[in-house]
Amino acid sequence: MNQLSPPSSPNPTVIDCLIIGGGPGGLTAALYLARFRRSCMVVDAGSSRASWIPRSHNYPGFPPGINGNDLLARLREQAKGYGARLEHGRVEHIEPHADGFSVRYGDATCVTRRIILATGIEDTLPDMPDVEQAIGNGQVRLCAICDGYEVDGDNVAVYGEAENAISHAVFLRTFTDRVTVVVHGEPNACDQAIALAEHYGIRVISDRVESLHPCDTGIELLTCRGERHHFDIIYPSLGARFRSDLALQLGVDCDECGGIWVDDHLQTTMRGLYAIGDVTMGLKQMSVAIGQAAQAATAVHNSLEANPWGGTEATR
Repeated sequence: MNQLSPPSSPNPTVIDCLIIGGGPGGLTAALYLARFRRSCMVVDAGSSRASWIPRSHNYPGFPPGINGNDLLARLREQAKGYGARLEHGRVEHIEPHADGFSVRYGDATCVTRRIILATGIEDTLPDMPDVEQAIGNGQVRLCAICDGYEVDGDNVAVYGEAENAISHAVFLRTFTDRVTVVVHGEPNACDQAIALAEHYGIRVISDRVESLHPCDTGIELLTCRGERHHFDIIYPSLGARFRSDLALQLGVDCDECGGIWVDDHLQTTMRGLYAIGDVTMGLKQMSVAIGQAAQAATAVHNSLEANPWGGTEATR
């Protein structure tokens, strides 16, 4: 059992809440907490999934769409404008403390009464040259829910383990009648995927992908049998890793894949530790993350002692 660490000094500086992760969810939580007049800090390693987005057209309030990095910059400016502190770094260790939690990030440490984990997930990207550029160009896409509408009749391929790949392919049939699924895995799963594909008019290539290469017409896909195919867009369905290492270190309950379990207030199974966004179970969307951020930040505020306004010098 973890022992509580004593305060590092007789009167340590203790912040109300530390947010780990500076994506849309983490920055929204910081905005809310700062506007609740709570001391809060965001520690961000700079690896938000939102930074991959060339242009989001389903984030509310931006009819022409918005680039992911531009959205993050706006959120940082907004949170800082209300007094949230933003630090670049990677949190390496959390342990219980007499005042809440002691946190180490890089060469720095802090003590915080509450923590919100907004660490997200890490997509498994295809092994191909210039993959970042291909994502930026829209040739490789990671989220059909986000951008399926823009497919609009394009020649699209989905590849990966049969069970996941076929579900993505079926979803994309809403937006184009030119969908190919490249499947591998357990024979039973492949047989089921092929049967489902035939029902929805999806072309099937039963082979593993040997390589992917950007080309003038989109993406060239080479199978292990040496077959070459050209597509406008590729959706890799290779899975993702939950960035829940810190929660697991603390013994917080997660599912078998590492998704963090939370209650109706987004609190984990450890009191004072909350989690929001992609690192939790549920739909992986920015709008979900910011909604959870509002809930978690409000729950954190309400869990602390009241902080009634005492007026300013000018009004006393």
